Amino acid sequence: MSTQKSGLRGWTVVLAGTGINLALGILYAYSMLKGDIAKMFDGAGDPYAVACLSFALSMIIGGKMQDKVGPRMTAILGGLLVGAGFIVCSQTTDYWGWIFGFGVLAGLGFGFGYSAATPPALKWFPPAKTGLIAGIVVAGFGIAPVYLAPASKYLLGTYGLQQTMMILGITFIVIVCSMAMLISNPPADFTTAPNKDEDAKTLAKKTSNELTPSQVLRTGTFYTLWLCFFVGAGAGLMVIGSIAGMAKQSMGEYAFIAVAVMSIGNASGRVVAGVLSDKLGRANTLVIMLVFQALLMFAAIFVVGGSFTSGLLITLLATFIGFNYGSNLSLFPSFAKDLWGVKNYGLNYGALFSAWGVGAFVLVKASSILTAKTDGFTLSFAVAGVMLLVGAMMASSLRPAKEPVTASDLLREEELEFQPVSSD
Repeated sequence: MSTQKSGLRGWTVVLAGTGINLALGILYAYSMLKGDIAKMFDGAGDPYAVACLSFALSMIIGGKMQDKVGPRMTAILGGLLVGAGFIVCSQTTDYWGWIFGFGVLAGLGFGFGYSAATPPALKWFPPAKTGLIAGIVVAGFGIAPVYLAPASKYLLGTYGLQQTMMILGITFIVIVCSMAMLISNPPADFTTAPNKDEDAKTLAKKTSNELTPSQVLRTGTFYTLWLCFFVGAGAGLMVIGSIAGMAKQSMGEYAFIAVAVMSIGNASGRVVAGVLSDKLGRANTLVIMLVFQALLMFAAIFVVGGSFTSGLLITLLATFIGFNYGSNLSLFPSFAKDLWGVKNYGLNYGALFSAWGVGAFVLVKASSILTAKTDGFTLSFAVAGVMLLVGAMMASSLRPAKEPVTASDLLREEELEFQPVSSD
């Protein structure tokens, strides 16, 4: 087995994966479509919630598929499903038509495409770059509303909702299937060269664990990570899915600016958290992000519901919440690779990613119910803030235990301490 550097091929896979996510990120621009959808039927948020649940389910199926047949076919299937879902929506104004088109078909497509983007990219690089690579690839999904929000606003104003969905569906099929042709796993005998700052002992430890899904599900760590992901993702999506509506009260037709700026925070959070976790450790970074997001939720009570609410404050709040939410999408895939290896990475991370879908479905629906009953977001933000603090406490248990100091370690330190110093 040869040890090789990632080189141009590895970065091509990273950029192709990022390109796929740039297209699939339409999920986060749903709030731009929500107003027009609400004119057709009640429950305009339901297709979004169902799509999140379908997304999570297909991550498990797609993860298994990309482990077995490779990421290219998995990504192509994802692009076709998303496009088909949008085309179905373009032909109907019925509630159940949108549940099926956007909620089921597009939701499944998001998962297949997303599950094929990150795993192959991570396999081309050493463990010391796991957070960075994961952050870059998933940043595409987060930053997509920067162009999708104004594009959606233009298309809706020019062509209406139905034709907009048709245009987006066809465009996504072309983009995702084209990018998929550049995605591939490294050769079977490929082993990444260790980073110069990473010693052999650390590298051996990081690459020694290759767990099967059944083994992963028998570990307590999986369920701790699952609950942390559930809280972090669900709380973030609760705001992301409604930000346009919040901003519209003070920004009017320019509410799309809040969506676009928030997506920059979302994308940068993925990259920054990935890099920080490579330096500070995954668990330490996760604790910091969850506590920060909890504080933002409590601040949101006064910003969104207060008498001094402004478009600028809402945009800043959404940007920081997006930043913290985005951190989850680079931290948890990095956790999965570190703890469980790359051999069954697709299925293992797919199982963990189910927390994202369940968190989105449960907390988004719960927020809608609480908002309707209390005529405001105050209680939703308070509940989310408390849950995030609980998640931070759970995340603190993920810190690796310090290794016991052995006699050989002490002897080596003594030898270094009494080593004579050259007079040169």
